[in-house]
Amino acid sequence: MTPAARYAAAIDILDRIQTGEVAERALTNWARGHRFAGSKDRAAIRDHVFDVLRCKASAALAGGGAQGRALVAGLLRLQGTDPATVFTGEGFAPDPLSDEERAALSKPLPDDIAQLDWPDWLRDQLAADLGPDFNAISEAMRARAPVFLRVNLAKADRAEAIAALAKDGIEAFPHPLAETALELGEGARRIQQAEAYTNGLVELQDAASQAAIASVPIAAGQRVLDYCAGGGGKALALAAACPEAQIAAHDIDAGRMRDLPVRAKRAGTKVAMRAPGDPGTGYDLVLVDAPCSGSGTWRRAPDAKWRLSAARLAELVTLQSEILDVARDLVAPGGRLVYMTCSLLSVENGAQIADFVTRHGCELVSQRQFTPLSGGDGFFVAQPQL
Repeated sequence: MTPAARYAAAIDILDRIQTGEVAERALTNWARGHRFAGSKDRAAIRDHVFDVLRCKASAALAGGGAQGRALVAGLLRLQGTDPATVFTGEGFAPDPLSDEERAALSKPLPDDIAQLDWPDWLRDQLAADLGPDFNAISEAMRARAPVFLRVNLAKADRAEAIAALAKDGIEAFPHPLAETALELGEGARRIQQAEAYTNGLVELQDAASQAAIASVPIAAGQRVLDYCAGGGGKALALAAACPEAQIAAHDIDAGRMRDLPVRAKRAGTKVAMRAPGDPGTGYDLVLVDAPCSGSGTWRRAPDAKWRLSAARLAELVTLQSEILDVARDLVAPGGRLVYMTCSLLSVENGAQIADFVTRHGCELVSQRQFTPLSGGDGFFVAQPQL
């Protein structure tokens, strides 16, 4: 496919998304119907679609409309590319721009255009929560997120992991947020085929998440539970950080943990699996990576940004409170609860944990909010002592 044909495909997929189709499903369905598209074509088309979704509102303003053609034309304009060089009508390129489209593309844009790329109903809340960093974070959230790895300390140190990745043609650089964090450069797309990955030297994990895990005080002999384990990435990180601790993983949906035994074996770590609804009790430390808006990860999953509703956010806040109350009863007296979200919203973060501390009369030992300005995703961690 030519570069212009890839933009035409992105237009088609964006129109499907505008009708309510989830982005990942729209991409998959398009690929099934266009078998001629190679892996590089599909990757480029995916990039175009996600680039638009990250800044859909500003692209709509820049392009003069909310349909695929206007969004792609607006994106090109925002990126400093003349849309007319893509909209040529030649071969499989998008049809040439109409006079009306050209007029829309020539209208001036506001200086604070990045602020548009939040859901309208959430923008004021985010502005209040993020304060003076709101503009800079708004701009950062419109760009692709870096690819980060966690070095598995059970098998390698950071220098050894960098050398192993280099043998696979993948550039990796130390990242300052955590001693285990690597940021990938050239070759990042090949990471899951790299020997360093398949041999368990590294795992995909955001740098802010790694920094949050590094703040958790874990010691040999302690009983530790990852209560909302999901895929188990944080349980694996804890097990690698302190192999002498007893790490267990639990999730209400066992299917989310189905790959965890294989991942633990690959990493050379031990994680005990707890059945849904039977997490056990008396833990020295219980980690709660709670279901949340995911607003801190919207660079990676921008479709979710436009699908979140006020009602769904309210449901999540209630669910987080309920999960915290359940998790509290799993902690042994004098133990610690660690609460995490990948959110930028105070209602899910500082306000949520402040309410918990007030209700239960415990001490808040620490809390930290990460944003993309910190170098990774938006992430929050708080640690009440019980």
